[in-house]
Amino acid sequence: MANMQQKASDPLARAYTLAGLVRFAAPSMAMMVFLSIYTIVDGIFISNFVGTLALGAVNIIFPLISLEMGLGIMLATGSNAIIARRLGEGDAARARQNLSLVLLVAVLCGLAVEALALLFLPQIIAMLGASAAQYPYCRAYAVSMLLFAPALFLQVGFQSYFVTAGRPKLGLLVMVGAGLVNMALDYLLIPRFGVAGAGVATGLGYMVPATVGICYFARPRGGELYLVRPAWERGLLLRACLNGSSEMVSNLANAVSTFLFNIMFMRFYGEDGVAAITMALYFQFVFAAVYFGYAGGVAPIISYKFGNGDVAGLRQIVRGSFRFILGISLVNFAVSLLVSAPALLLFAGGNREVAAIAQAGFPLFALSFLFAGVGIFASNMFTALSDGVTSALISFMRTLLFLAAAILLLPLIFHEAGLWAAISVAEGMGALVALICLKLRRREYRY
Repeated sequence: MANMQQKASDPLARAYTLAGLVRFAAPSMAMMVFLSIYTIVDGIFISNFVGTLALGAVNIIFPLISLEMGLGIMLATGSNAIIARRLGEGDAARARQNLSLVLLVAVLCGLAVEALALLFLPQIIAMLGASAAQYPYCRAYAVSMLLFAPALFLQVGFQSYFVTAGRPKLGLLVMVGAGLVNMALDYLLIPRFGVAGAGVATGLGYMVPATVGICYFARPRGGELYLVRPAWERGLLLRACLNGSSEMVSNLANAVSTFLFNIMFMRFYGEDGVAAITMALYFQFVFAAVYFGYAGGVAPIISYKFGNGDVAGLRQIVRGSFRFILGISLVNFAVSLLVSAPALLLFAGGNREVAAIAQAGFPLFALSFLFAGVGIFASNMFTALSDGVTSALISFMRTLLFLAAAILLLPLIFHEAGLWAAISVAEGMGALVALICLKLRRREYRY
């Protein structure tokens, strides 16, 4: 009887209207937006205190950081879907063992990435296409960021696990704290230490959710999810990685597309072009964060409903979510056009040549905000349903195949305009693939 009452009070087990879903996901959305904003603050401080050359250098090294983050997100989201499903099935003891094992593996993975990347850093920077002028900035930023790789792995994990534990507001507060630490340290460290100061500020920001998460899950607090002695479960890590492979594909695609953007913008505009696309990509961080935040916020509910066999509840969540995604996509597009001119000038740190390049191409770039939400939510939804193959297919097509082809081919026909429009074309085609997958899988998952 007590167990039934606990299930009834479980936030993942409730029936949700669209308004209720948005309220539940709001902390996750706010957390992701805030995370993207404090990343942007790094860029503003770097461009204004160090210069746009350093800002472009940070974008040169971004593929390395994106790959590192992708590994962490793959492990976190893939395992989180398994953990939430097991809670829905009533197997809380096994969910706790899975959580404990995955967190241990996350720390070990962070240490391995740190060691390997630092060992081959000169070769990595050269492979990413840094110019001689950009090289010292790239090296300083990469070293300072890599030192905090284990904390990054823990941060992305706890972003998901706080939601599954029914504490999304705590996750939001922790991320706000991390952002405030990062921004305060940006102000103190970047004027004195340049891009290395930016890396240290970001890394110490990662330490906040990593530390709070460990402390929170270290002992029972009236919930079902907390740390226990890790127990090896055969196949768990493989299933988690396969299930979260779409997120890895997405981040790998971000690394590849950023690399291609850097190469092509360097070819068309020189180092000012790399700074210009960096500023546009910062905009993408903010608006994509809304989609990722909502998708991540409702994913544990989808996993729980699926594991619990609540077909009606699952159908209501999926259909309501797509109505929300379509509405917020229109809002994002309109807002991006309204604020782009002053925001891009602020990013440029007074460099009007860089600002002019970005302002001329941004309207074509901003069209991507109309389509990105469909692909992002669909991919995350299939991850939550433990269908990593379909999720990875959507991510691969949307963020790698279509985008790489558009970056390389459209400039041959439309020159600079084609380069700026590449991401919008890719997101539009990705949304079409997502809709096709949703239709083909609808009968199997009964959403």
